[in-house]
Amino acid sequence: MPAGLSTKNPALGNTLAPFYTPYPPPNRQPGGGVIFADPGPAGGFSLFYSSVQVNLMALQFDLVVIGSGPGGYVAAIRAAQLGLKVGVVERESLGGICLNWGCIPTKALLKTAQVYEYLQHAQDYGLTVQGAGFDFEAVIKRSRGVADGMSKGINFLFKKNKIETVMGTGKLLAPGKVAVTRADGTTETVEAKSIILATGARARQLPNLPIDDQKIIGYRKAMTPDSLPKSMVIVGSGAIGVEFAYFYRAMGTEVTIVEYLPRIVPVEDEEVSRQMEKSYKKLGINILTSAEVTKVDTSGAGCNVFIKTAKGEQQIACDVVLSAVGVQTNLENLGLEELGIKTEKGRILVDNFYQTNVPGIFAIGDIIPGPALAHVASAEGIICVEKITGHNPEPLNYTNIPGCTYAQPEIASVGYTEAEARAKGYDVRVGKFPFSASGKAAAAGVKDGFVKVIFDKKYGEWLGAHMIGANVTEMIAEVVVARKLETTGHEIIKSVHPHPTMSEAIMEATAAAYDEVIHL
Repeated sequence: MPAGLSTKNPALGNTLAPFYTPYPPPNRQPGGGVIFADPGPAGGFSLFYSSVQVNLMALQFDLVVIGSGPGGYVAAIRAAQLGLKVGVVERESLGGICLNWGCIPTKALLKTAQVYEYLQHAQDYGLTVQGAGFDFEAVIKRSRGVADGMSKGINFLFKKNKIETVMGTGKLLAPGKVAVTRADGTTETVEAKSIILATGARARQLPNLPIDDQKIIGYRKAMTPDSLPKSMVIVGSGAIGVEFAYFYRAMGTEVTIVEYLPRIVPVEDEEVSRQMEKSYKKLGINILTSAEVTKVDTSGAGCNVFIKTAKGEQQIACDVVLSAVGVQTNLENLGLEELGIKTEKGRILVDNFYQTNVPGIFAIGDIIPGPALAHVASAEGIICVEKITGHNPEPLNYTNIPGCTYAQPEIASVGYTEAEARAKGYDVRVGKFPFSASGKAAAAGVKDGFVKVIFDKKYGEWLGAHMIGANVTEMIAEVVVARKLETTGHEIIKSVHPHPTMSEAIMEATAAAYDEVIHL
């Protein structure tokens, strides 16, 4: 009998089988103990408590999801809606990186920066504001509070949909079986007919930029710094890099962006990149492109950053270096190798409905090929569970996925860039409408940026749209829906857009592509 186990019926001796079962299953107590039922002399039951973890029965589900980020929690909720009994294994906080350390708290920080920037330019709106300042600790606290509230919202949704959360780190033991290790080292076995892996990703580390969270930091520390640095070098100019660049610059930090490729936000249309660089230089952000950080000396009070450029090596002294060079998938210790689950270049290989090569095991989100975006993971999760439950979902069209960057100005895009469309052999129509010609943008004082649209001349297919400016992340969905419905440019032109709005720039840019633009 395990140490610490006691009974009120000594006549049964030191054996558990076949009488002891969790009562009622599962009835885990604080500290990991379990309440057991003991058959009494008269056929009744008395209860006793074990202070040790005794796994006599695995938790049974129809579906187990490992990871509760925007892929995992959405998949779990949709599965529950479709009648499955669902368990979710999570080692940290419900909502994953997106809600707790990514999408949501960064937007809270960026909003604070935007409001503070408005205060700095209040005179542009005829206002007088004196003594505007900030409490940096309160700024960070607000961001964390927003994230905590969203995580609690997921907990509410799980309870509403009768989804059980199993806290701990999951590892595949076999098809249909997962071992969960809790923070205290105890383990539990969870069984299900189907398993979805949704473990997400973390900050990628370069050998010459080892993150110590003191002088070389990743995105987590950038969200919860001990104090506002006076100067910062940001390595990488993707969404993470340029968003933090805007936040810290708006709050007063001297910021330098170092980008290895020839232009910042390199996945975007080339004209968008040029506009972003122009806008950032107006903010006072220093930008080095076609540049590489070769070494960071952290032996002194701050950092000495060695940068290789086309003009030779230069050095920049700063308080802190932010490594924003992408993400790395969380595939370690998942049991993939033991089960023979196929991977390639650090991603799990799946079919159109996210089935791996091992029946009953699926994967979604950042850990499979495709864009590492929260809304993509959510869409994949829904398609995956609808297929599992016998429905006939349509495979996801990865050529119609919007991408958004939430700095100021914002960036939003979908489909091919102009260069990509031409490289694929399309004869294109290109239309562009600058916000400098927009009445709403002029009234709001946000005239930087434009909307650019690309159509195929032959069939009128909407090949892509690229926007940079205020609130464009709220506008891109119109293009996504229109492309989904195979809407033509003429249908957009003839659809009445409200005036004055930023969104009418989509119609104006489309009209420009067909030589029908009025306001240019």
